[in-house]
Amino acid sequence: GFLIGPPNRGLNCMFTFMNTARIGTAVQGLAAAEGSFQGALEYARDRLAMRALTGPAAPEKEADPIIVHPAVRQMLLTQKAFAEGGRLLCYWLSTQTDILQGSSDEEAKKKADELLSFLTPIAKAFLTETGYEAANHGVQVYGGHGFIREWGMEQIVRDTRIALLYEGTTQIQALDLLGRKVLQTQGAMLRNFTKMVHKFCEAEAGNAAMSEFTGPLSKLNKEWGDLTMKIGMKAMQNPNEAGAAATDYMMYSGYVTLGYLWAWMAKVAQGKIASGEGDKAFYEAKIKTAQFYFKKILPRTQSHADIIGGGVDVLMQLDADAFAF
Repeated sequence: GFLIGPPNRGLNCMFTFMNTARIGTAVQGLAAAEGSFQGALEYARDRLAMRALTGPAAPEKEADPIIVHPAVRQMLLTQKAFAEGGRLLCYWLSTQTDILQGSSDEEAKKKADELLSFLTPIAKAFLTETGYEAANHGVQVYGGHGFIREWGMEQIVRDTRIALLYEGTTQIQALDLLGRKVLQTQGAMLRNFTKMVHKFCEAEAGNAAMSEFTGPLSKLNKEWGDLTMKIGMKAMQNPNEAGAAATDYMMYSGYVTLGYLWAWMAKVAQGKIASGEGDKAFYEAKIKTAQFYFKKILPRTQSHADIIGGGVDVLMQLDADAFAF
């Protein structure tokens, strides 16, 4: 054998490739969202069932394609929002890796390393959870056809389920995020990120076209810090409070992180349209998907905040032997 790291620092070295593997697993969740979306979109454009509630959308056919129905569109747009938002998160993490490995600016490398450390558990846990949700939506769009092997949609669900487990389960990633990355740094890593989001919202304060994004994002960015402080105070009295809050905290963090990224994409898209660059329809679709995310997905943060507020007591009051009753 050959020693490939400093003596007695093997565990530290292990986490170098473990974190890489965690980002790779995040990409697997992203791929599940994208793959299931591509299949579901094609099927929804082709499958005929019912008429649109507002009247026939394809009167020349015996029924309308199911993509006209709001319930189907909700699933498709959820898949699209998770896939495209997750893709930007993975690209962003990759740029931080490039800075860390190739920059000669020590301060830039330090910031990139801290951002990577903070975002890696979010990327791994959140993108696999949302990828699995998107994969299930893919089966649902197909209906009964989605449950048979012929179409490949159920395989995406089966293949993706493991991603929530390996390289550290969702719950382990949540403990890493809240415990090691946030509370053990006295909130420093979180503040580095929320300051970034704050500066983004502040810079767009005079842009009326961005207010539908920066308004909700700014509010959640502040709530994120307040929520963290409340958890930290409770955990000082009872460490189990952090354990009870961790998974919902991670999901809350993921939704806000993707909210920032979707607001960022909307800003870029608005700029491209204004300057006449690129494919206008592509950038308009980005803005509309961002609007969907902010109206239909981002409000999930409230339920996670409410669950965190429920505390640990209701989880621990039932004796282990009494679970069977």
